Amino acid sequence: MSFLSSIDISASGLTAQRLRMDTIANNMANVESTRTENGRGPYRRQVVVFESRQTLPSKKGFAGILNKQMGTMGQGVRVKEIREISENESPFRRVYDPSHPDADQQGYVNYPNVNIVEEMINMISATRSYEANARVIEATKSMALRALDIGK
Repeated sequence: MSFLSSIDISASGLTAQRLRMDTIANNMANVESTRTENGRGPYRRQVVVFESRQTLPSKKGFAGILNKQMGTMGQGVRVKEIREISENESPFRRVYDPSHPDADQQGYVNYPNVNIVEEMINMISATRSYEANARVIEATKSMALRALDIGK
C-alpha cells in the first residue's frame, strides 16, 4: 500500500464523517420543525449509512498474488445513503398544545423524532472519527517525509 493510497483512504473517512456531521447538524436544527417544506408532517430524523469501498487488486507479481489470495482490498469508506427514520422506527414526540397551528383534533402537535442527547453523542463520535482520520493523514505525511530524509 503506497503513501498516497493511505491518504486517499483516510480522506474518504474525512469526507464521510463531514457529511455525517452535516446530517447531525440538520437534525438538530430541525428539532422543533412541525412541518416540512412539502407539508407532509414533521421533520424526520436522518442518518448516514456507510459502506466499505472495495476494489479488486490489479498488481502483478508477488503483491498481486498475495492480494488475490487475501480477497478484495478495502479502499476506504463511502456513503451508501442518507436514510430518513420513519415514524414506525422512532415515533414523533407528541405535545399537547391546542393553540399551535399544527395541532390535531385532540390538540396534540407532532414534533420530529429527533433526540438531542442522541444527536450530541453521534456528533462526538463523528468528531472523534474525523480527528482520527486527520491524524492518520498527518502520520502518513510524516512517514513519507522521513523516508525522503533517508535518501539525503
